[in-house]
Amino acid sequence: MKLKPVIPFTTFAAVDLRVGTVIKAENFDKARRPAIKLWIDLGPHGVKQSSAQITDFYTPQNLINRQVIVVANLPPKQIGTFMSEVLTLGIITPEDKVMLIGPDSQSNNGQTIE
Repeated sequence: MKLKPVIPFTTFAAVDLRVGTVIKAENFDKARRPAIKLWIDLGPHGVKQSSAQITDFYTPQNLINRQVIVVANLPPKQIGTFMSEVLTLGIITPEDKVMLIGPDSQSNNGQTIE
């Protein structure tokens, strides 16, 4: 996979990356592609919803209390019957499956990623 074009640092700095904890998760049966609905606690920024296509490695039950990294300043996106408010970040494996990324140790919800 080729690297994406170089961007100015100010463009990267405008992306609001935050740590959050999954407090609720449900299978998203009405999604076109298999997905899980997540409710992520961002501390002082509230609980935000995210739809994530992560069903190859995760179930709703094993996501509870897991910390994830999200992009918190994208516009909300309607996905079927669900409003996704943040983008949950993951790694695309060579098999096109998504593995979540998160902090190595417990972090404060809402903590910014620099």
